[in-house]
Amino acid sequence: MIKARGLTRTFTARGRAVEAVRGIDLDVASGELVGFLGPNGAGKTTTLRMLTTLLTPTSGEALVAGADLLTDPAGVRARIGYVGQGNGGGLDQQVGHELVMQARLHGLSSAQAHRRVEDIATTFELTELMDRLVITLSGGQKRRVDIALGVLHRPSLVFLDEPSTGLDPQSRDNLWRHIRDLRDQRGATVFLTTHYLDEADALCDRIIIDNGAIVAEGSPDELKRRVAGDLVELGVSDPGEAMTLAGNVPGATELAHTEQKVSFRVPRGDTVLPGLLRELDRAEIRVDAVATHRPTLDDVFLGLTGRSLREAA
Repeated sequence: MIKARGLTRTFTARGRAVEAVRGIDLDVASGELVGFLGPNGAGKTTTLRMLTTLLTPTSGEALVAGADLLTDPAGVRARIGYVGQGNGGGLDQQVGHELVMQARLHGLSSAQAHRRVEDIATTFELTELMDRLVITLSGGQKRRVDIALGVLHRPSLVFLDEPSTGLDPQSRDNLWRHIRDLRDQRGATVFLTTHYLDEADALCDRIIIDNGAIVAEGSPDELKRRVAGDLVELGVSDPGEAMTLAGNVPGATELAHTEQKVSFRVPRGDTVLPGLLRELDRAEIRVDAVATHRPTLDDVFLGLTGRSLREAA
């Protein structure tokens, strides 16, 4: 669905060139739900705007939904849906009127448009909102209207730019369900940008980490496995002796201790803890607390870039 090679975008600011995107190579297969993860300012939205023909690349090339980005931008636009960060619905318009007008702009007859809007309203739980003005809707309702506007023409590829920014947790969960349904129920390929770790982890088959250039990609689990194991933390009565015993655990790395705690990383912390706890008990070292932490996408980002995604954002 997407094959990009060497995409760059340079802006001029205060008389000097600023590289917003530095040579991106990108492949997205049909039917994937792919997350483009990175901090604000990393070039995610610029990349998305290039792939959707809203910005011309400074250099590079791409095929998007089978159409050449540079020589056939109209072909690209006919085959994709795009939902930007801002609300797409006219605030002083009724939801139903906005949807019907969008369908008519895509060339449907009046009867076809009303049938299509009825279907999309059911899918995105908008039926009870059709007579409401867009300005009166909640944030989550507005985002559902935005996505409905972006997929009315049944595109094979849907771009979502920071789809859940500003939503409360309940609205985000509801929106995530609708995004999954775009792929699972409607067969669309979905490419979304986000700086929310939980959103990328919960939604995406594959994640591409962007830090001005692509630094890693893979499924959430594959990326987490790049971090050297689970983090194990023990509150103990004798940290020095406990760290010696922890150092005997096969595969243990990053051993450290304070006056009250020992920590280390090890593959599958849940499987090594029982044996280590028995060793501590035999050494008469009291254990006051035990915690294991699976690697997170923030750990992955920290390992790849030297800073956490939250700090970068």
